[in-house]
Amino acid sequence: MKSHEDLKVWQESMTLVEKVYALTASFPKEEVYGLTSQIRRSAVSVPSNIAEGAGRQSKAEWIRFLFIAQGSLSELDTQLKIAQRLDYIAEAKEIFSSIFFIRNMLTKLINSIKV
Repeated sequence: MKSHEDLKVWQESMTLVEKVYALTASFPKEEVYGLTSQIRRSAVSVPSNIAEGAGRQSKAEWIRFLFIAQGSLSELDTQLKIAQRLDYIAEAKEIFSSIFFIRNMLTKLINSIKV
């Protein structure tokens, strides 16, 4: 592997960040330091942890950071569902599909590293 940027899962998670920022741009202004910020941080955490893990020296550390990225995806999923319940977003099927897809990619990557 040349770089974390070569990983399809990193590329997909970067696209997810862009989608999340676009989606949350219309959230109420009173949420700028609340839910909007939390959702964006969770999204940014995914590619950041993939990159950090790829830069580590051991497989165990890399796997640990990939698990953290999975946790951030779960956090993002929950926060977006909260936003739906608060009627901040009506439809987010594309983002939820991306989360599911990235989670599966991370699981496959983790399993391939463990071998």
